[in-house]
Amino acid sequence: MQTREPVWTILKVLQWTTSYFKSLRIEGPRMAAEILLAHALGLSRIDLYLRYDQPLSAEELAEYKALIKRRAKREPVAYIVGSKEFWSMELAVTTDVLIPRPETECLVEQAIERMPGVGQDIVWNVLELGTGSGAIILALAAERPQNRYFASDRSEKALRIAGKNAEKHGLADSVRFFVGDWFAPLKPEASFFNLIVSNPPYVAAGEISGLEPEVRDYEPRFALDGGSDGLASLSLLIGRASAFLKSGGYLILEMGYDQAAGVESAAKNEKAFESVEIVKDYAGLDRLAIMKKRGTAVG
Repeated sequence: MQTREPVWTILKVLQWTTSYFKSLRIEGPRMAAEILLAHALGLSRIDLYLRYDQPLSAEELAEYKALIKRRAKREPVAYIVGSKEFWSMELAVTTDVLIPRPETECLVEQAIERMPGVGQDIVWNVLELGTGSGAIILALAAERPQNRYFASDRSEKALRIAGKNAEKHGLADSVRFFVGDWFAPLKPEASFFNLIVSNPPYVAAGEISGLEPEVRDYEPRFALDGGSDGLASLSLLIGRASAFLKSGGYLILEMGYDQAAGVESAAKNEKAFESVEIVKDYAGLDRLAIMKKRGTAVG
């Protein structure tokens, strides 16, 4: 007598995978299971709920199993499926770029607060340094389309991803991408920008080995490593940004939750800035430093 193979429905597969991920102490086990299964089946997560009783074919199970194995090795879900949502935009991501994080949306919010509103007869020049996937600059371009946007990264591979995302969201003509290491390609005497933003590397080099495997083993180290104290890139940007900002222009930087004192000290040593404001993220942690260049704001 032959034993019948169990019928693996969408619901049953999700339940098993969630339990398995929990046993591995993987964060967000149910969400990960749903995202991976939806990706394997070419469905949305909502579709999964509408088809709970649908059985999976042997081919579908095999494809899903391969994704489970990758997540079990702590590969981030975003890299497995090749995308991550940020500011309501689905962005392509690969291991050449950092995965956009929710706390970085705080930077977008603070930038938008300071930019001219849509309909005002004012055009700003906005620069992002170290754009990665393009998440920040594309969110700003989508919200304030009247401005001129520029974004750089030292990685040509990262810029290809950013360009792909710009095209996907109809913003290819809104942002000029260029290769360069921080301010190296720019002429400081221009004082061209009203706003400069960046989410630079700010993890202390000695702390990287202690990060979660998803970050330590998969995300690009050059986008994480902020030098011995984590402040190397932050200090460089603070020290040089004023030469590229118009009077009254803003520099907005993301930083580590424990770096406010170091960033404030660097900003106060840079006499061109009249103020530095520390802004907390959604978790109540210090996350942003906002500096304003001395002088009257120029449109």
